[in-house]
Amino acid sequence: MELRELGKSGIKARPLALGTNVFRWTVDDTMAFKLLDAFTNAGLNLIDTADVYARWVPGNTGGESETVIGNWLKQSGKRDKVIIATKVGHTMGMGEGMKGLSKKYIMKAVEASLKRLQTDYIDLYQSHEDDPNTPIEETLEIYNILVKQGKVRAIGASNFKADRLAKSLEVSAKLGYPIYQTLQPMYNMYDRAEYEKELEPFCLKNGIGVICFYGLAKGFLTGKYRTKEDATNGAHGSRVVSNYMNERGTRILAALDEVAKQHNSNPARVALAWLMARPSITAPIASATNLTQMEDLVKSVELNLDSTSIEKLNTASKY
Repeated sequence: MELRELGKSGIKARPLALGTNVFRWTVDDTMAFKLLDAFTNAGLNLIDTADVYARWVPGNTGGESETVIGNWLKQSGKRDKVIIATKVGHTMGMGEGMKGLSKKYIMKAVEASLKRLQTDYIDLYQSHEDDPNTPIEETLEIYNILVKQGKVRAIGASNFKADRLAKSLEVSAKLGYPIYQTLQPMYNMYDRAEYEKELEPFCLKNGIGVICFYGLAKGFLTGKYRTKEDATNGAHGSRVVSNYMNERGTRILAALDEVAKQHNSNPARVALAWLMARPSITAPIASATNLTQMEDLVKSVELNLDSTSIEKLNTASKY
């Protein structure tokens, strides 16, 4: 199981990240601990979260995922065995100044994340989304301070367009500030065009690691959505069916089925292995809500697709 560097940060991760937005949403604390144990016991080490997870659940206020991870870190004693990647910037409340990438807000938000995670440093601190209302210089200045203080090891960007990412790199170079080492875009076998046209060439050219989310297209690429009646399956069911259940989606599922059969595997593992085989991808993010799904995540890392299989999947998912 190879190690892949997160950009040029010196931080090396296994080629798959565990998404934890499901913690205290569709996964309770007991199961979350079991999933984290299974993930790390398999030799995987990159855990992705955000301060806003899972604020959208009735009764939650944000920070739930970080809190669960922090409790697990304390119980397991595995802080030095894992890479914690969290994010800042999404709306954490209705009041003014409860979101964004301003210096004042990040200073407050990072302390809250550190407290919830029960750690004194964050391996990868990511801007969750671009903030056009805050000067790039201001955001990078506070990241520079946090890196110098040892509270953050490296920084990354999520949901950035190529032009804004390029501008950020220019500012970092000009002012001697830390650079965004990673990008977190949406990317999977169905959602290919936006990433591949502009972001992928930019990341390859500039040595930026890519940690893509929705690697299984909200569950569509697992094969559990086959008909319109499957809209009742899972938290994203109706949206998955309306967005992906079409001629192209059906063609992708057929190719996944065929390749899975050839490799004595299943569609979920193949879809993740396809991502891991792409040169620009450092580690796709995938979530699990039970140990059976976790087994698929682990086994996807061990699945090496041959060039014929990859070409078959590329052709089926052509846009």
